[in-house]
Amino acid sequence: MLRIGLFILTNLAVMAMLALVASLTGMDRYAGGIGPLLMYSAVIGFTGSFFSLLISKFVAKWTTGAKVITQPSNEVEAWLLQTVKRQADAAGIGMPEVAIYPGPESNAFATGAFKNSALVAVSVGLLNNMRRDEVEAVLAHEVSHIANGDMVTMALLQGVLNTFVVLISRIVAQVADSALRRANDNSGPGFVYFGVSMVMQLLLGVLASIILAWFSRRREFRADAGAAKIAGANKMIAALERLKGGGDSTLPQSVQVMGIAGHKAMRLFATHPPLDDRIAALRGQSLS
Repeated sequence: MLRIGLFILTNLAVMAMLALVASLTGMDRYAGGIGPLLMYSAVIGFTGSFFSLLISKFVAKWTTGAKVITQPSNEVEAWLLQTVKRQADAAGIGMPEVAIYPGPESNAFATGAFKNSALVAVSVGLLNNMRRDEVEAVLAHEVSHIANGDMVTMALLQGVLNTFVVLISRIVAQVADSALRRANDNSGPGFVYFGVSMVMQLLLGVLASIILAWFSRRREFRADAGAAKIAGANKMIAALERLKGGGDSTLPQSVQVMGIAGHKAMRLFATHPPLDDRIAALRGQSLS
């Protein structure tokens, strides 16, 4: 699961940096009152989310060591480019960059801020462990993510969640700071405010990640359905069945979001539904 883990962690890092800069420069002091505070929270929240989206391709390539195929050097690379090109045309999007990254696990991911300049990457393990028709289905799943605009949708949701994370953390921090400050102290927010706001932002950020992971699981079913239309339901089912026999993903935690393989993390934080549920949904779709 490559895309969302990376996106979430990058977003949290950007948010923490923006909050720290705002606190150190005194910008927090000008966000008094619910109206200005809400505007301040939205600016911080959506800046973190969309900046994470804009650098998503770069970070994914860097953290996985993915190498973009610019000129195919063998038959496998040529087949990958041809297959993704055919699927992108069928989905009505521009040709994504296609890359291969090292790793024994069977996995793939798609990312990017724009439908017509996205990235699709597959692991060496996927190419070694799956048949061509199964790899084709996996590629169709990732192309469907791009065509569905899932990264942009996730960024918008993350921006909204970020806004409330910042807003609520600042309100709680102001209450705590006021309660502990001396009656005659009018110096403005101090260490208590800064400490409480950062702790609350971290805790609420975890809660926001759970909500985002739940939404991501919903999007996986839609991407599976899109892959079934492009490559065929039987191929997608076969690919998921093959994944059931694989081990845990060795992808960097920061990038585990848009990958095809499931993740055995705590269920609330899982960005992908159980493989059995996905297979059942595809079989139900093929029968309807």
